[in-house]
Amino acid sequence: MEYKILYQDAFPVVQCDLRQGESIKAESDAMVAMSATLDVTGNMEGGLLGGLARRMFTGESFFFQRLTAARGPGYALLGHPIPGGIIDVALDGSYGLMVQKGGFLAAEESVQVDTALQNLAQGFFSKEGFFVLNVRGRGTVFLSSYGAIHAINLAAGEEIVVDNGHLVAWPDYMNYKIEKASNGWISSVMSGECLVCRFRGPGPVLIQTRNPESFAGWVRGMMPSS
Repeated sequence: MEYKILYQDAFPVVQCDLRQGESIKAESDAMVAMSATLDVTGNMEGGLLGGLARRMFTGESFFFQRLTAARGPGYALLGHPIPGGIIDVALDGSYGLMVQKGGFLAAEESVQVDTALQNLAQGFFSKEGFFVLNVRGRGTVFLSSYGAIHAINLAAGEEIVVDNGHLVAWPDYMNYKIEKASNGWISSVMSGECLVCRFRGPGPVLIQTRNPESFAGWVRGMMPSS
C-alpha cells in the first residue's frame, strides 16, 4: 500500500492507494471518499469481545471499517471528525504503541488493535482511564489528534512532563507515572494543571497541541445559562 497525507497544515486526510486485493482498516465513519473499485464493510477487530472492550473501556467504535480493493486498484480518503493533525507511524513488530482515546484512525491489515489495561494508579488518575488501545504488529498506523501532533524524542534518562489531556501515543516499553503538577495539591489545582504525566526516556512521546476537554469546557462556558 502507498499513501500520502494531504492538507497537513489544516484539516488533513490520508489518501491510501490500494492494489487489487489489498485492504486497510479504519475507525468507523473514517471514509471520506473511495474509488468505485473499493468495497467497504464493517467488522469487529478481535471478535465480539474485542469490539465490546474497545467500546466499553476506551470509548472507541464497536466496529471497524475495512476498505478492500475488490474489483481493481483504487484509493480511499480517510479523515477524522475533529480539527487536528494526522501522523503515520511505521511499526516494525518489536514493540506496541499505546494510544489514547480517539487517537486511532487507521492501519494496515498486518497491524492488530487491542485494549490494554493500565496499572491502578495510572488508570485511576489519567484522563484515558484504566484502558487504552494497544496497537502492535508490523505495518503503518495512522494516528489523529485535536490540534497538531508534536513528537518529543527522549534520550536515555531524559524526562518530560506532559499534561495528560495532551497525550496521543507512546511506545509500550516506556514507563510513566502520574503526579501532582506542583509540590502541593492546592498549588496544583490553582495552577490549572493538577495532574501531569512524567515520562522517562529513551523513546518518543506523541502529544497534541490542544486539549479536547479544555475546549469542551470553553464551549460550555460560552453557552447562555438557563
